[in-house]
Amino acid sequence: MAKAEEVNAPEDSVVDAPEMEGAEDGLQQPESISLQDLQTLLQIVDLSSQRGAFRGAELTQVGAIFDKLNTFLTYVAEQQAAQEEAEGGEGAEESADAGE
Repeated sequence: MAKAEEVNAPEDSVVDAPEMEGAEDGLQQPESISLQDLQTLLQIVDLSSQRGAFRGAELTQVGAIFDKLNTFLTYVAEQQAAQEEAEGGEGAEESADAGE
C-alpha cells in the first residue's frame, strides 16, 4: 500500500447523518461525522498498518478502503479550494468594478 498524501480538511465541514427511521420513537439521531473525523480515521488506518495491526490477507480490503477514503478527502479538499478561489475572485472583481 502506497503512502498517501495527507489532506487537511477544515473541521467545520460536516457530513450529515441520514435521518433514522423511528426518530420520533425516542431514538436520538447519531452525531454527524466531520471531514476532520474522516481524516483522523485515515491516519489511524495508516498508523495501524505501519505497526502491523493487520494480517496479510486483510491488507487488500484495508488498502481499498484507505484509498477510497483518501480519494474522497482529496476531492473534497480540491472542491473547497476551488470554491474559495471562486468566491475570492468574485469579491476582487466586484471591488475592481466599484472603483471604476
